[in-house]
Amino acid sequence: MTETTEPVRFTADVVCIRGGDVLLIERGCPPFQGQSALPGGGVDPGEDPDVAAARELLEETGVEVSVDDLIFVGRFDRRGRDPRGRYISDAYVVTVGDDVTARAGTDAAAVQWVPLDAIGELAFDHSEIIHAALRQRPAADE
Repeated sequence: MTETTEPVRFTADVVCIRGGDVLLIERGCPPFQGQSALPGGGVDPGEDPDVAAARELLEETGVEVSVDDLIFVGRFDRRGRDPRGRYISDAYVVTVGDDVTARAGTDAAAVQWVPLDAIGELAFDHSEIIHAALRQRPAADE
C-alpha cells in the first residue's frame, strides 16, 4: 500500500466589524485576484493562530487590534475551499470603533468597509465565515 501525504497549510482569517460594516480586501494576487475576501493569511512557524490573525489584519489593512479582543469563530477545513490545495483556517471576529480607518497593505489591492447586509460573492468560503461570525456575535458582545 502506497501512502501519500497531502501538504496542509494553516491560515487565519478575520471578520473585522465596524458598526454595521465588515472590512473586506480586494485580493491583489491569485487565486481570486480582484475579488473581495476577508483579511487573513498564513500562520508562521511557531506562531499562534490568533497572533497570526491580528498580524495579517494589520499587514493587509493597517487596522491594529489586540489579540485579546479577537473572538474565535471556528475552524474551516472543508476540502476544496482553496484551489491551491488543503488550507485549514482558524477564523476570528473583532469589533472596532467607528473611528477606525483602513488602508490597503500587503496582498491587498484595496480595502473597503461593506455593509453587512450588502455582502455579495466572496473569495474562498469567506461568506460562510462571516455568517458564522455573525451567529456568534451576540454572545460575544454580552
